[in-house]
Amino acid sequence: MADIIGIPDPVVPENIPPGIDKVGTGCRISDTVTVYTDLSHKERGRIVLGDDVILLDHVRLVTGDMRTNKGAFIHMGSRIIVNVGCYLSGEGGLQIEDEVLIGPGAKLLSAGHEYDHEPVSIYQHGLTYGTVTVEKGAWIGAGATILEGVTVGKGAVVGAASVVTKDVPAFSVVAGNPARVIKWREGFRPKPSVFLRLLKRIKGAIRGLGS
Repeated sequence: MADIIGIPDPVVPENIPPGIDKVGTGCRISDTVTVYTDLSHKERGRIVLGDDVILLDHVRLVTGDMRTNKGAFIHMGSRIIVNVGCYLSGEGGLQIEDEVLIGPGAKLLSAGHEYDHEPVSIYQHGLTYGTVTVEKGAWIGAGATILEGVTVGKGAVVGAASVVTKDVPAFSVVAGNPARVIKWREGFRPKPSVFLRLLKRIKGAIRGLGS
């Protein structure tokens, strides 16, 4: 990458941003990456990066106040690229598996706010949590938002600017607000189950009897 500009240099231990607890080999982290976490918490290892992870400009990693939120973590596998301006919340837990691509401006949100009943002000309500998981080889498009508790399946594609409120099947392509399956990746369409094939055969037989 000697002739390519705009990619951070490989990180050395003394330049790891405070709050990132463990970094694998070959990681590249922009000096504009920021971390919101609790450095006073004795149990570290909450934010962990595998090998060859790239965090580009203005990525934000969040675990919050771990004195009150002991289940927070961000664990990334290897060979992951997080593009510019992404917001990664591990307040409810964030697991990103190997070879995931996250487009610019994407938001992965593992926490939200309660809002029903009193008090009137949302500010005074508690938080809600749900672990977000992005499985191996998935692609989160630019500006997409993944909400708490969602799993993005292996090799799935989330379209740009989509808002994902429920689990994304492996190898599917989802888009929209709320996101829905619009197609399957060519070569990865799920095969019908034995039950569905049998049901189709029975329906065909019934139609034949009625003719």
